Amino acid sequence: MNPLLFGLIFSTVFVLLNLYIHKRFILKLDLNDRTKHYLSLFLVLNFVSLIGYILARYYLNIPNWLYFLLSLPIGILFLLFCTALIYDTSRVLLSKVPISKSRRNFFKKSLDISSLLMATALSARAMYEARFVKLERVTINIKNLKKPYKIVQMSDLHIGGLIDADFIKDIVLRVNALHPDLVVITGDLVDIDVLSAKDTLNELKGLQSRYGTYYIVGNHEYFHGVDKIINSVKSLGIRVLENENVYIGEEGVGFNLAGVYDVFGYRVNSHMPDLQKALFNKKNSPTLLLAHQPKYIEEVKEGVDLILSGHTHGGQLYPFKFLVKLQQPYIDGLHKHNENLQIYVNKGTGFWGPPMRLGASSEITEITIDTNTQMSTCALYHIKA
Repeated sequence: MNPLLFGLIFSTVFVLLNLYIHKRFILKLDLNDRTKHYLSLFLVLNFVSLIGYILARYYLNIPNWLYFLLSLPIGILFLLFCTALIYDTSRVLLSKVPISKSRRNFFKKSLDISSLLMATALSARAMYEARFVKLERVTINIKNLKKPYKIVQMSDLHIGGLIDADFIKDIVLRVNALHPDLVVITGDLVDIDVLSAKDTLNELKGLQSRYGTYYIVGNHEYFHGVDKIINSVKSLGIRVLENENVYIGEEGVGFNLAGVYDVFGYRVNSHMPDLQKALFNKKNSPTLLLAHQPKYIEEVKEGVDLILSGHTHGGQLYPFKFLVKLQQPYIDGLHKHNENLQIYVNKGTGFWGPPMRLGASSEITEITIDTNTQMSTCALYHIKA
C-alpha cells in the first residue's frame, strides 16, 4: 500500500476513535473541568504521536527510544476505545435502572474511577507482556512419519523499528540453543524497505540447524517489494519456498516441506499461491505446508498432513482477537481441521505497531513431529525478551 494512502486511512480511523473517546467517555466523567481538560490534552498529544509514528515508519530515521514512545499511542488508543465502549454501555444501562438518585450517583462515580483504572492497568500490562518472548513446545502426531523431527518456527518478526539487530540476534541464540533439525519462518519477516533492514537480516545467517532454514513470504512483504525481500533472504543462505517443495531427512524416513506465496497475492495479481504447483512431484511421504495465513487451509483438500501458519499475532491485544476471528478460522495454537489435516498457528515472534501484547504473547515454537505419540500435546515456557 502507498505510504501516503496508508497514512490517510490510518489517521482518519484514529481521529474517529479519538472523537468517540472524547465525547462518550471523557466528557461524561464526573470530574472537574481542569481534569477533563488534561485528559483531552492527552488525547491530542496521543494523536500527534500517532502522526509521528507514521512519519518515523516511512520517512524518518529516529532513535529507538523515540520510536518506542511514538508507537505506544496506537495500543493505548485501542485499549482506551475498548474501555470507552464498555463505559458508555454501562453508563446508559445504569441510567435506566430504577434506583434513587444518590445510589445512581454513587455507582456512576464508581464506574468512572474503575474505567480510568482499567484503561491504565490494561495499557501497563500490555507493555509488560510485550517484553517476553515465550517458548511454546508442541508435539504433533503425523501419520506414517518414520522418525521424529524437531522444527523451530518463527513468524511475523516484522523487522523494522523496535525489531532491530539486537532483537534478532537474541532470537537466533535462543533458536540455536534448541538444536533444531530445521527452522521455518512463516512470513511477515520484513516490514520496512529491505535496504534499511540489511544489517538486521544479516543476523539470521547465524541460525543453525541440521537441514537448514526455510522461509515463505507473508502479506507485509508485498508492501515493501516482495522480489527484493525474497532475493535478500536468499542471499543469507535461507531457502525461500515459492510454490514448491523440498524433501527433508534421509530417503524413505523424511517428509515433504512445501511452501506457498501468501493469499495477498490474489489482491495484487502477483506472486499468487498455487497449491498444486507447491505439491507437484512430492515424494510419497508425510507433507507439511508453510502458509502464512491460516485461512489458506480452506484451499487445502488433500495431500497435506500439517500446516504451519502465522499472521494473526493471536490478536496481539486481546479485544482485537474477536475481530481477527471474523477473518481467520484459527487464531493461535494447534487445531485438528479434519481427520487428515492439522494446523498450528504461531502468535508471532515479534509484533506490529505498538510494543504491546495482551493475552497473546510473542512466541518461538519448538514443534516435534512424531508418529509414536498417542496424542498431540502443547506446553508453554516463558523466556524474557
